[in-house]
Amino acid sequence: MAFNKKNIFPDSEQRIAAIAKALSHPARIVILRELAQRNTCVCGEIVEVLPLSQATVSQHLKELKQAGVISGTVDGTKSCYCIDWQVFDDYRTSVINFLNELQKPVELIECC
Repeated sequence: MAFNKKNIFPDSEQRIAAIAKALSHPARIVILRELAQRNTCVCGEIVEVLPLSQATVSQHLKELKQAGVISGTVDGTKSCYCIDWQVFDDYRTSVINFLNELQKPVELIECC
């Protein structure tokens, strides 16, 4: 049986990585920009913005929703989505803190 080694890392690192993975596709970035610009729940119009099929857009929305970056409701064939700003703000803070921890040393030692 395979063992998922992600579980050996703290939840905070796992959370940063999960959201980073969800943001790692350009279509998802476009989706988030569109949701942020409209500042409201957006339904089927997202498909009109992207040069992708309905099924592909749905898959990207699913990835963003699973990561918690967006929330959505489904009513029959109609789905509406919006950014979960609390999750997004927490992620922004986590990434900024992480990047601040990686400050370049004052004296850079020669490396490969």
